[in-house]
Amino acid sequence: MTMPAEPGGRLRVTVLAGGPSAEREISLASGRAIAAALRSRGHEVFVSDIGPDNLGALDHPADVVFPALHGTFGEDGTLQRIMEQRGLRFVGSGSAASATAMNKVATKRVAERLGVPTPPYEVVVPPGRATLVPPVVVKPVAQGSSVATTVVRDAAQLQPTVERVAEQFGEALVEQFIPGCELTIGFLGRQTLPPIRIRPSREFYDYQAKYLDDRTEYLFETGFSSAVLERAAALSRRVFDALGCRHLARLDWIVGHDESLWFLEVNTIPGFTSHSLVPKAAARMGISFEELVERLVHMALEEPC
Repeated sequence: MTMPAEPGGRLRVTVLAGGPSAEREISLASGRAIAAALRSRGHEVFVSDIGPDNLGALDHPADVVFPALHGTFGEDGTLQRIMEQRGLRFVGSGSAASATAMNKVATKRVAERLGVPTPPYEVVVPPGRATLVPPVVVKPVAQGSSVATTVVRDAAQLQPTVERVAEQFGEALVEQFIPGCELTIGFLGRQTLPPIRIRPSREFYDYQAKYLDDRTEYLFETGFSSAVLERAAALSRRVFDALGCRHLARLDWIVGHDESLWFLEVNTIPGFTSHSLVPKAAARMGISFEELVERLVHMALEEPC
């Protein structure tokens, strides 16, 4: 464990980017952006790839570690547990909250215990069969960025899709499709960021729409009533706190055509790319990208080891 620098001074920050997950390319882009922002604020930044068999980056002297890793290993509590064991200060949620939030089923169960509406769902493991009636959404239980996520409307395509996901990831989450619009609520510490309505040009907000399609619209003028937005923010905070999240997160919702709210999932390490939603929401409040990442580093610096 290293002693932190004086508050407000030049900090040594290790930015972890890449990793072994299917979201590696997005992680590398996030890491580059975070590193550039911190350097522009005068901090000493060391950027490194990392993986289960390559933990050397954690030996580099640092006041704070900033994981820009998405998906398995980097976001699911595994890396967080290693950093906790080493007494390192790091940005983002701890290992327990990260592990629960990464697992969509575990997170939905937390939401259900809180009385937060979430679409009906089932988990299918090989050689099981799905019983929900299309339209449904089929996705891995513990992946992010809509990796391997499909909307299935044709009953004949349901079982082949479920089998494909279950064989690749060990199990498949089958979730009732709720017609409506996507809404996301971000948090920066105890601060609730402005809600964003997502309007993809594609069928739904998939990997392409999130990172590659410049036609995706991000609307702060959501068109939803203030009551819906206030309820979404309040319920998001309840889920955030119940999971034990800290520093930042993004919670995703569907707003039904009758303005009903349906909770989908939590992202404990949201992206930091040009398409990413937490930086967009922070900018709406007048918080620049550089200030955003520096704030997160200082939040981590204040955490006890």
